[in-house]
Amino acid sequence: MYWEIHKLRFNGMMPSQIASRLGFDTRTVKKLLNMSEKDYEDHQLKLMHRCKKLAPYEDFVKKRIEGCPQASSAQVHDWLKECHPDFPKTSPKTVYNFTTHVRNLYGLPKVFAERPYHMVEELPYGKQMQADMGEYNMTDVDGTRKKVWFFACVLSRSRYKFVIFQDHPFTTNEFILAHEKAFTFMNGYPEEVVYDQDKLMLVSENYGDLILTEAFRAYQQDKPFRLHFCRKSDPQSKGKVESVVKYVKYNFLRGRIYYDIHTLNQQALEWLDRTANAKVHATTCKVPAQEWLQELVHLSPVNLSFTMKQEKMSIPAILTPPFR
Repeated sequence: MYWEIHKLRFNGMMPSQIASRLGFDTRTVKKLLNMSEKDYEDHQLKLMHRCKKLAPYEDFVKKRIEGCPQASSAQVHDWLKECHPDFPKTSPKTVYNFTTHVRNLYGLPKVFAERPYHMVEELPYGKQMQADMGEYNMTDVDGTRKKVWFFACVLSRSRYKFVIFQDHPFTTNEFILAHEKAFTFMNGYPEEVVYDQDKLMLVSENYGDLILTEAFRAYQQDKPFRLHFCRKSDPQSKGKVESVVKYVKYNFLRGRIYYDIHTLNQQALEWLDRTANAKVHATTCKVPAQEWLQELVHLSPVNLSFTMKQEKMSIPAILTPPFR
């Protein structure tokens, strides 16, 4: 690794280009470029003889990475907490370093590419929720591919998230029920909800006017939130939920075995409580669950008179998080 980095630098590549090509962090590349050969050898010897805090979990991490080579260190961290109830409180940086150590030790590389993003101004509490749909191919206990569909949403200010799964595509009525479960989970309605131009909500576009389906129009008229539909080919308008959809796919679903839809939804609730809403958000540097407590007072109360018969739907009942 050391010589490859220096070779690429000698050939005229910039540190950021080297990092992108080899799948490393740019800071790691710069650090190794500033090291002499002797410094690097001394550093490696120090790492080899240092007792690692997570050494007892080496076999577990190795097996999970072998089964899911694209797993991130954040996902490994969540797996450790999920499968080892006695797992000690550990910083994400420690888990990242240990995951990198295991990858290097057993030759389990990870190649990734990152898209550039820019900061946007934060919205007021209670102002907006973003919602989107996703699908993912899992593997069941027999090794057979199993496709699942999910509805995900996030409060734009607090980054408080919700997700619910189905084993078949959503109908309009199931899409509506997923909304009610999300609002119940969040214990309130925001001022507006942002969507794609999805056929579950829209019949057609009439000279620039969006026409809602009859069922969704009847549902929305009884609720206190406004609808905002993104322009086509403009995913940046709902970038927060786009990130949540990827987070669900690559932190929760990737490498997970499918048993049944009820088990998957229960695991998702535990993941929301344990990781998705409990970890410090990389952009806001705040914990979504704690921010949600401040946003809660700015949400309109949930209307509990929603009378759609749940037994006709295929979505399991969703419980409120244990920390409420």
